[in-house]
This record gives sequence, C-alpha cells and structure tokens, in this order.
Amino acid sequence: MTIQPITENDIENCAKLFVQTYNQAPWNYKWELNDALRYLTEYYFSPQFTGAILYDNGVFAGAMFAHTKSWWTGSQLYIDELFIAPNFQRKGYGKTLMSHAEQYALENGLGTITLMTHKFMPSMKFYDGIDFMHAQPLVILFKQIEG
Repeated sequence: MTIQPITENDIENCAKLFVQTYNQAPWNYKWELNDALRYLTEYYFSPQFTGAILYDNGVFAGAMFAHTKSWWTGSQLYIDELFIAPNFQRKGYGKTLMSHAEQYALENGLGTITLMTHKFMPSMKFYDGIDFMHAQPLVILFKQIEG
C-alpha cells in the first residue's frame, strides 16, 4: 500500500470513487458525478486542506479529504470525507488512512482529530474500534429548505 497527497489532477477519480461508494448500500445516496466533483473540489481549494489517496499495487483504494482547524483546545485535523472502494472495505484500508491522519496530526502539532459520521451506519462501529470518542453533548442540526 502507498499513500500519496491528493493533487488537483486526482479530484475527478476521487469523485468517481466517492459516487461509487456512497450510491450503494448501506448509504444508498443519489450522488451525481458533477455534484460530487464540485463537492470535493470545494474541499480541495479550501484553506488548510490536506488529503491523501491510498493505493494498493497501483489500484486506487480510497481517499481522505481533511483540513486543519483552530479550536479552543488547540489546532485539530478535521476529516471531512474518508471513503474506501467497495471491494476494498473491511480489509484494513480505512485504518491505514486513519493511521496516516494520526501521523500527520503528530507531525504538525495537531492535538485532536475530529470527524462526523452517521451513528446507524457501519462507519460508527469502525470509528469506535479505533478509539474515537463520542462527543455526547454535541448535536448536529439541519433544516431542509424547500421552495
């Protein structure tokens, strides 16, 4: 396995894999490629972006989009998206990318790694298994706006 920084040239392949990953069970989202491309491009061009692509024998297996962020407890790494190709899931690739994130945080003096996930999806069990803590008092709110 090799891990390389994401470049602008990688975004389209990342968007394709993002759509492939999230448009199937258990998520069953309905991402269009152009929307995913725009979504990931916004992360890429945001200040403090960092990202990584994981390859296994030259095959694109997954990616992580993240950024550094200031917080009252100190700087942190905020993981915006982490996705693994369906045929590579449950084989340790996600853990490899998360280990890379931890190493990046250590090397850059970042005190925490923060992320958001859906508590009823398999990813919750994954993050529990690699010692992430629940931020129990925090609640994410949203309001659907219909015109």
